[in-house]
Amino acid sequence: MNILNIMGKVKEMQSKLKEAQDELKNITATAEAGAGMVKATVNGKKQVIKIEVDNDIVKPEDKEVMQDLIVAAINKAIEEVDEKAAAH
Repeated sequence: MNILNIMGKVKEMQSKLKEAQDELKNITATAEAGAGMVKATVNGKKQVIKIEVDNDIVKPEDKEVMQDLIVAAINKAIEEVDEKAAAH
């Protein structure tokens, strides 16, 4: 193989890798915590794209619980999107 052929293959592989990375935006997972009181959706790039909080838990005295549920929902969604990305 000559150097130009090798460079062409490297550029082709880089292009395919970028396409695969861009495609991760289209993989999403939603998870919930607290029996559905909090839901979080993330994409394959591990970016949180949506948080839903049930109105019944948006009380000042429930703030700490709400924060814990949001963290739990986000972590579950990230785990699910990791599984989907690995299978993709």
